[in-house]
Amino acid sequence: MKLSENAEEILEALWIAVEEKRLSGLEPQQTGIPVDDPAYRELTEQALIEIRQGMIYFRPEGRDEGRMTVRRHRLAERLMMDVLNIRGEDGNYKACKFEHLLNEGVDVKICTMLNHPTTCPHGKPIPPGECCHQARADGDLGVVPLTEFKSGQEGEIAYIQTDDNKKMQKLMAMGVLPGNRIILTQAYPSYIFRVGYSEFAIDSNLAKEIFVRK
Repeated sequence: MKLSENAEEILEALWIAVEEKRLSGLEPQQTGIPVDDPAYRELTEQALIEIRQGMIYFRPEGRDEGRMTVRRHRLAERLMMDVLNIRGEDGNYKACKFEHLLNEGVDVKICTMLNHPTTCPHGKPIPPGECCHQARADGDLGVVPLTEFKSGQEGEIAYIQTDDNKKMQKLMAMGVLPGNRIILTQAYPSYIFRVGYSEFAIDSNLAKEIFVRK
């Protein structure tokens, strides 16, 4: 189902109020969005919430959808702040906008890329998805820094995590770009890796900023 942004905001606020604050699902909640907003009609028509005597109540389906909305929002925060290095109010604003695009499996790809984080940048829990449970069951580490690799291991570069433009340019000049294959040939005393037909040596500080998908 594809909900409007306002409808998703209502579910998110309601889920946080009901689940995160450990309140009963039968207690009336306030979302901060006027009850005459058309999004409420959308949610009642989808049988996600009930409004009785001016009070808002979760239906089971709505609780599940609210949980996923919170998950998408907090994954978006992680992406903005950890990978794109967009922080503060600007990061929060962009995360709010971007979360509405993380439907139809996009959230799974982002979650896997971020190595299934358990909390948002503000320390609030990220509700786990099926991909998180499966990764833990399989012992799949997902995306890890190059420093987690052993000599001889090979993977695909996922992203570079640095706010230093000089470091970014240096790595890109080496061919460290998302999607390229990388092989670690030595892990001590320096990290030596191969991208394509070229081989490079870097220290651990730089190596830990290269994130690789095994």
